[in-house]
Formats: sequence, structure tokens, C-alpha cells
Amino acid sequence: MWTPVDILPDEEPDFDNRDTRTNTTLDPAPTIAHTPTAMTLRSGATSRPGRLPATPDRLRADLAAVVGGENLIDQAAALMVYECDGYTLERAAPDLVVLPGSPEEVARVVRVLADAGVPFVPRGAGTGLSGGTLPVAAPVMVCTSRLQTIESVDVRNRRVVAQAGVVNLWISRRVQADGLLYAPDPSSQGACTIGGNVAENSGGPHTLKYGVTTNHVLGVELVLSSGEVVRLGGAVEERPGYDLTGLVVGSEGTFGIVTRATLRLTRTPESYRTLLAVFDSVDAASEAVSGIIATGIVPAALEMMDHLILEAVESAFHAGLPTDAGAVLLVELDGAEAGLEPLAARVREVCTRHGAREVRLAATDAERALLWKARKRAFGAVGRLAPNYCTQDGVVPRTRVPEIVRAIAATAERHRLRIGNVFHAGDGNIHPIILFDERNADEVRRVLEAGREILEACVALGGSVTGEHGIGVEKMAQMPLLFSPEDILAMTRVRAVFDPEQRSNPHKIFPDAKVCVETRVPRRQAAM
Repeated sequence: MWTPVDILPDEEPDFDNRDTRTNTTLDPAPTIAHTPTAMTLRSGATSRPGRLPATPDRLRADLAAVVGGENLIDQAAALMVYECDGYTLERAAPDLVVLPGSPEEVARVVRVLADAGVPFVPRGAGTGLSGGTLPVAAPVMVCTSRLQTIESVDVRNRRVVAQAGVVNLWISRRVQADGLLYAPDPSSQGACTIGGNVAENSGGPHTLKYGVTTNHVLGVELVLSSGEVVRLGGAVEERPGYDLTGLVVGSEGTFGIVTRATLRLTRTPESYRTLLAVFDSVDAASEAVSGIIATGIVPAALEMMDHLILEAVESAFHAGLPTDAGAVLLVELDGAEAGLEPLAARVREVCTRHGAREVRLAATDAERALLWKARKRAFGAVGRLAPNYCTQDGVVPRTRVPEIVRAIAATAERHRLRIGNVFHAGDGNIHPIILFDERNADEVRRVLEAGREILEACVALGGSVTGEHGIGVEKMAQMPLLFSPEDILAMTRVRAVFDPEQRSNPHKIFPDAKVCVETRVPRRQAAM
């Protein structure tokens, strides 16, 4: 039976017993970063993001009356936990963190903030990758990590209602015995929460076949910045009218705070085949990706790791990966047992035809789990290669993967940088990892230029400036690469319908006075 793989069972952290007040499930990684934009925030510096009203004691008292004084955090040392998300270079600590214990408490907290006119930033587990939870001009952070209840499971209709703080992987574990799973599987699925997944429209390796978060969200409960609670969508498929649920998914907390979600469950496939194809070059592996898709086969997952990543991952996890290879493809097929052998044979043939020197088949569940452990923990393993790294997140049509990989290589050579590649090759979602040392100012400058060039290349090839990590603060300056001023204005008007005063996660996604941007006519989409 196919089961979602995160890490080996005997090494899984005990998320049920984690400290929800400080979100310390993941080890802090202060030297790991994404490409920053030209912001008023600066690397390594903590910025006071806004000011509490003139009577902060009254506001604290009102909030404590809702959540309890023990669920307010305002000590400077404790606030440092909340000054960045997963791998963001910028830092901005809130003045106050509020930890509601239920969806109803979230609404009451937001009403208190609305009465005081105080902006706020929503936060889940803090595993985001684009600075979406940085409290820019928002002194209060509302953290949903205590909302940990899976409220209902409807096996017959394949539905689950989960609160925002439920960890992604918990859902699949809960329904595994019923032959079901929750398909979206971000690499951080052992820690990231449903509220954050909805906010960022999270992806993952198996979304090549099963779709990203928006394809599995049927409805949400949303607390607007006024404190009003609205319910969009629900358990019924294909409701008439506008798809407001789809609009909320991926809105990065700028519409309000998602407190509950109704999610679609997927039947667990009968069986699977997991193959590792070894190539002497990234270019050959990229051509094999296009070759596999061209046959009409849609793998459940199709991932790539290049030489730099293989060195780091093998050193960390000893998964038997070939460190002398130029790149490997991790290909997973799933479905009815009777049809998998012919599909695996075709994949093997395509890879061999494009220069694979070896194609391995995971023979046991343990071998498969070890391969996926190596892939999903690749980002953390890269810390062995350099003091710092930043990860870009662009996307191109899958047929243009070979071209974007060559463009990344040219960028690395031009800027004298080492860039590793680990990404969802099957759907064109790239994650080039640029290695650097933030103590070298010139190197940081070259990293910024390289990141911008990679995103420009993605757009020129018919892609986008983000595939799954969102815009947050880090890609606001790149939005004009893809959207005209009129496009951006239209999107801000949609946001104003939900949050007219822009008090929910302000200064995110769209360029504004806090971000240096270069306005230009956007590139038109290239022919597919």
C-alpha cells in the first residue's frame, strides 16, 4: 500500500508534544536565507515593525482577557523566535505575540485589535519561505499553532475538517487506516500547518499528479480584519457562484486569518514504484524529464538533485546516493499494481535513452523512505556546503526545464557563485540554491543579482516568479516582471474587498513605499 513518506518512522519528531508556545519544533537556522528584496529591513538586524497604541497596557489586558496572560509573549528574548520564517534573511520582531487556543478566540482577538486600530500578521508554524510572516508595520502577531484539532473525518465522502494549527502530516496519519491520505506534501509536511498551507497554496513533490493545496481545499473559515467570521465553500463539490475559496487559498494572510479548512482526502494508491535514475550531467537529466512527460506518463513525483546537493545529502543521510553523479532523478509511479511494471519499464527506457548510466528501483518500503528522507531534507543538508544559502522559487513550463537549468548554470558562472539545484522537475518548479557567505558584502550583492536574473529567465521562458513559496516580502520587487501597474492595482482592489484598511499582514505581495521596485512593462508569456 502506498503511504505518504516524510522521514523514517523511528526518527520522526514527536509533534504532539512540541512546545506550541514557541514553535520550536524545527531547529532554528539563522544562517539560512532566501534572496531578499531591496527593503528597509536589513540582513541580521531586528526591526521594530510598528507601534502599539498609546495605551499598550490596556490592549494587553484586553487580549489577556481573551487568551489568558500566559498566552501573550512580549519578552525580547522570546520574541526573537518569531522574527523570521523558515529561511528568510530579513528579520523583524513583533512587539507582541498572541496565541489563541481556538477559532473563536482568534475572532475575539482580531476584534480587540480592530477596535484599537492595530495591524497584525498571522503566523502558523513559521516554516514559510518568502518572509510572509514578517511583521512589517504590524506590531502584533496572531499565531494559530494552538489550533490543533481535527474536528471531523468523513471517510465515506472523503472529507476532513481541520483547524489551522493541525500539522499537514497528522491528517494522513489520522486516515491511513481507512485507506486515505491528504495529498499535498510540502517538504516541511512534518511541521507545517494547514493554515500556512492554505495561505501559501503550498505544493510538494507529489503535487505533480495530485495538484497543489488549492485542489484539495473545499471550504475555509476566515476571520476578517474587522473580526467578522465568514465561511466560504464547504463540503459540497462545485458550489455555484464565484470561487471565493480558491481566491483565499494563496492570499498569504492578506485577506484575514484562516481558522478552519474543509479538505478533500484522496484514496491511497494500491501500489507504487520508486526509481532513482543516475546521470552524468544536469542537462541530460533535464532532457529525460521532458522525455518522460512526452510519453504521456504522469508520475506521482519527478524530482531532481544535482551534484552539489547529492554531496550534501549523502554526507548527512547516507542514503547510498552516487556523489560522483552530475544529477539524479527521483521518479515515483503509483496506481494499480497490474499497470506499474510496464510504466516503470518505459521510464527506465526513457532515462537510459537520455544518458542515464544507472536506474535503480527501491526494493523495500525502507529503501523508498530513505530516498524520500534524503530528498525532503535536502535544504537542511545544504548547510554543510556554505555558511549561508538562499533559495529561489520560480517556475517554467515543464518543456522548458532544460533551458532554465542551462540559464541557472550560466548565471552561476557569470557571477562566480556555486548554485545547487533540487526541485520539482516534473512540473517545472525550480529551487536553485545559491551558496554564499553573508559576511562578504560583494558576494551578497552578486547573490542578489543572480537571484533576480534567474527569476527574469523564468518569466522570459513563459513561467512565473514563484511556484509555491509565495511572494511575501522577498519577491515584491519582482512582481513588475510579470504584472503591469494596472494588473497590480486590480489585485489590490480585490484585497480591499476583504481588508479595506489593509490591517491583515500589511506590506506583503504588492510593491509599495517600503520596497524599491523597478516598474516596467511585463514580459509577455512565451509560446509553450
